[in-house]
Amino acid sequence: RCSNTSKRPDCHHRPHCPESTSSLRSRFDSYSVVVDGFAIDCTEIPLDMSSDEPETVVTPKKEPKEEVTMGTQKAILCLVGIFLMSVSALTFVYMKFPELDPEEYQYIKLPREIQDAKDLGHVLSQYKERYYTEVLLGVFVTYIFLQTFAIPGSIFLSILAGFLFDWRIALILICFCSATGASFCYLLSYIVGRPLVLRFFPQRAKEWQEKVDRQRDNLLFYIIFLRITPFLPNWFINITSPVINVELMPFWLGTFIGVAPPSLLAVQAGTTLYQLTSSTDAFSFTSITGLFLAACLSLVPILMKHRLREKFD
Repeated sequence: RCSNTSKRPDCHHRPHCPESTSSLRSRFDSYSVVVDGFAIDCTEIPLDMSSDEPETVVTPKKEPKEEVTMGTQKAILCLVGIFLMSVSALTFVYMKFPELDPEEYQYIKLPREIQDAKDLGHVLSQYKERYYTEVLLGVFVTYIFLQTFAIPGSIFLSILAGFLFDWRIALILICFCSATGASFCYLLSYIVGRPLVLRFFPQRAKEWQEKVDRQRDNLLFYIIFLRITPFLPNWFINITSPVINVELMPFWLGTFIGVAPPSLLAVQAGTTLYQLTSSTDAFSFTSITGLFLAACLSLVPILMKHRLREKFD
């Protein structure tokens, strides 16, 4: 109330009495009110003491929550745990394998060149008939291990699978192991690589993600195309896919289908393993031309979609 009401009796009826509001405002000049974790300066809130309308409470807008990512320490521990589990699986297969002759142990190793594949194929072929499941399981686990941690040498295992097994079994084995191992690599990149890229290169990652979102309906065919063609290494595709928001299901399916044409060539080369001098012998000019045509066919559905869309528009 005004201090001079005797002089101006109608002062308390006025909507904006300077004397009535100034005393109240002065009490809040040095104070602030905390509402839901947000500080609001009371001097910015207009005081209308005589209005009969209900008071409107202004709720401040909350900032959007940032994406919750795994801490660096937890991510490293998870990576080490996955690696130890993979090594344990390899050790288990190695321990369950039949006892070998002392001179054969030196050939039981990850093939890094065509001669390693020949020596390993010579040893495994002697035990394949009696220990078929163990040999198949050994190739299965080893292939996934190489794909998961982007270790070179999977091409030699593909040739070796064509040498040891029927081409249909070898092809399905390679496609499944490639897709599953690549998906494990995808998950590792999602845990470790994605938070780092989003933290240090947020603008660049956002641009990539926007481009992928515009082509989300065609991601399956693009992944098939990239897997058939040698334009980008497989390990690069595995690591960057989770960063640019490629979903896991089209990633796995596109990998399974896309690696089939080049894997078929490797399986066919495995039937003449001892005649090969290097891994490049599996790919002739004719086979490379066939891969190019297969890659072009994988883009046909995308072109047809665009044509139909333009026609109806």
